[in-house]
Amino acid sequence: MSMLVKVLLVVALLLSIVVPFGAYLLGERSRKRYKKSLAFNVFMFFGTFVLASVIMLATPVAAAEVTETMSIGKGLAYIAAALAVSLSGIGGGIAVASAASAALGAISEDSSLLGKSLIFVGLAEGIALYGLIISFMILGKL
Repeated sequence: MSMLVKVLLVVALLLSIVVPFGAYLLGERSRKRYKKSLAFNVFMFFGTFVLASVIMLATPVAAAEVTETMSIGKGLAYIAAALAVSLSGIGGGIAVASAASAALGAISEDSSLLGKSLIFVGLAEGIALYGLIISFMILGKL
């Protein structure tokens, strides 16, 4: 990345943080003036990113040299790792949704059940971690 693109990205980040907080902290309490400052912030933020993208895409890019060929085994290993993470994440999400809603219902009835219910929610989250560990094991074999 060129230095100009980096400077533009930093300016866009600073504007996106400073302008809304500055407008709020300096006492701009009216909605109309706050909306104007927010619209200015959004315009400057996305305008800076568009300008940085144009500058970045205008520079010529050389193609990278391919040094390694992909085999069907490697491709299937990457697919297996992706499936392990994604399916365990989905399963863990379903399990946490069921366990957490039941835990909240139980805690609302009796607050002494907090510790026991957190164990079940933690066990449900462990499913996603197991999938992540399996994917690391698969990728480690490549």
